[in-house]
Amino acid sequence: MPRHKKQQWRAGTMIYPLPAVMVSCGASPEEYNIITVSWTGTVCSDPAMCYVSVRKERHSYDIIKRNMAFVINLTTEELARATDWCGVRSGRDYDKFKEMHLTPVMSDNVKAPLIAEAPVSIECRVKQIIPLGSHDMFLAEVVSVQVDEQYLDPLTGAFHLDKAKLLAYNHGHYYKIGDEMGKFGWSVQNKKNTP
Repeated sequence: MPRHKKQQWRAGTMIYPLPAVMVSCGASPEEYNIITVSWTGTVCSDPAMCYVSVRKERHSYDIIKRNMAFVINLTTEELARATDWCGVRSGRDYDKFKEMHLTPVMSDNVKAPLIAEAPVSIECRVKQIIPLGSHDMFLAEVVSVQVDEQYLDPLTGAFHLDKAKLLAYNHGHYYKIGDEMGKFGWSVQNKKNTP
């Protein structure tokens, strides 16, 4: 087996691709804001928990800390421009919902709006803020998930998130998520017709 030559780089964050999500926050329309985040993920399934990591200097940091809540909104090809724009503009200077023609809808369970145009909106209640260095991690319990009905099969109720054309972030660039290669466990399934 040929050995691949590797080059050592300084320690850094090279876990890619990552989700590109818009995190919405704010208890009232006057403080509603959106921050684009790729440092997010699942940390526990029971109870359902996730996190976002945010720099203290970001406008959304104080809003999330004050309300101890945020909503993770998955993004799509259709939302790509808004996703990027909300990541490079500050809510101190712009009403991001208005500028990007996005619709804020107050969540059912947390003090933060969801983005109506997102295929999935995950309502999160902050349980702990962990200082890490350049970023603080907002560790949160998922209290509700709202999904766009256009991706639900009317007969079976199956959720077809693959049809939403989700975005991924990879080392400074946005990408369309590609074709399915298999489902969980496919590598060990018995295939009667496989040689």
